[in-house]
Amino acid sequence: MSSYVAEFIATAIMILLGNGVVANVVLKDTKGQNSGWIVITTAWALAVFVAVVVAGPHSGAHLNPAVTLALAIANMFEWAKVPFYILAQLGGAITGSFLVWIFYKDHFDATTDAGLKAAPFATAPAIANKTSNLISEIVGTFVLIFVIFYITGAEFGTDKTPIGLGSVGALPVTFLVWVIGLSLGGTTGYAINPARDLGPRIVHSIIPMKGKGGSNWGYAWIPVVGPIIGASIAALLHLYLKIG
Repeated sequence: MSSYVAEFIATAIMILLGNGVVANVVLKDTKGQNSGWIVITTAWALAVFVAVVVAGPHSGAHLNPAVTLALAIANMFEWAKVPFYILAQLGGAITGSFLVWIFYKDHFDATTDAGLKAAPFATAPAIANKTSNLISEIVGTFVLIFVIFYITGAEFGTDKTPIGLGSVGALPVTFLVWVIGLSLGGTTGYAINPARDLGPRIVHSIIPMKGKGGSNWGYAWIPVVGPIIGASIAALLHLYLKIG
């Protein structure tokens, strides 16, 4: 499996499970209807875990254009590969989101509230204020990226022999995404990933869903620009501290 294929497949799985839990919680007559924010944030964290397990050995499991960009800024990833990683991530997000719609189609049809129909696709602010919404996405993504830079592998003994943890090595980023959702997700739904929001929003705008309403394109730039800014600040700060 090439790195690009890995990014595509793993991102699709992440969105299928991540946006799938939102559908399970907000749509009408599902088994998980109204089960709440804890369920959503927990499943999103576990969705990231599953995706990292799949893509980690092949691509490094970026799964997020903000991660790819930050690693390139920090001289830890080749700039030539950045566009292809981002395209793979966006394609995976589109695919995963389309599968969520197919999987929950009966429940989308049974739901009358256009806002609830849109929720399993793209993020939206709890209180619409573009300045504070942008700050939320910047800060949330900064935390994600800055901490990722400091996640280290397990070591043993004074000679610091690396220990291969296999799939368990995906746990740190799982907990990171979980705590960001629990602590910082209440304002905008913590997109912290341009592909995670843009891909599903594109799907929402083109599928023939009855009573779906608009795709809120006036807000769509925030979960794209915010994560890019947050990731760039985190990468530059990491470089500064490393040099210093």
